[in-house]
Amino acid sequence: MQNGVGTLQETSLHASLKQWYFRPGDLIEKGVDGSIVDLVRGELCIEIQTQHFGALKKKLSTLLKNHAVRVVYPVPVERQIIRIDINTDQVLSKRKSPKRGSYFDLFTELVHITQIVRQPNFSVDVLLIRDEQVFVDDGKGSWRRKGWSISDRRLVGVLSSRLFSKPGDYRELIPDGLMNPFTVSDLARSIRYPRYLAGKMAYTLREIDVIETVGKKGRSFLYCVRDS
Repeated sequence: MQNGVGTLQETSLHASLKQWYFRPGDLIEKGVDGSIVDLVRGELCIEIQTQHFGALKKKLSTLLKNHAVRVVYPVPVERQIIRIDINTDQVLSKRKSPKRGSYFDLFTELVHITQIVRQPNFSVDVLLIRDEQVFVDDGKGSWRRKGWSISDRRLVGVLSSRLFSKPGDYRELIPDGLMNPFTVSDLARSIRYPRYLAGKMAYTLREIDVIETVGKKGRSFLYCVRDS
């Protein structure tokens, strides 16, 4: 344990975010209701989760029975991709990733836990970050990566954060200029994201009663924003 923050089987990114989020008085890696929680702040259980919210479903459901729970989710808006020689640790190359994340990326994860998002004592703190993704040529990566695999993610800095704790917080992500009613394709054009992500956003917003299905336009469902 270093600087009061533990490092049980975690990447550099997870450990750094836990250090960044830590406040004096927080309890670290505390046992709560049969689970180890990253940070406990009074009555609030805080989990740092860099991906795969679905894997947290059982843990979150148990904790939410008796506690308020917050998931801290980092989204990289600036990323440096670094390739390292596995034998010498020498940096072989560095380049900027063309991908830029945003708060909309949250829906790629929320779509797996919509029933949990509906609960009033659940919240998500989305951090927009700069990070480094480190690759090594260990032969274990996919054929698309020609055997290179991700060995670590490193935090460079936190640029901003946004807390989502009630339906109105998610409603604010719907662009003002979006027609009402709208289709998933309309939403995709409005947020300037691929249709698959707009579909996950629409599904999540429907499941948490921010929007509702009001009909069809051809083969596409029409959605309408509910009154706040």
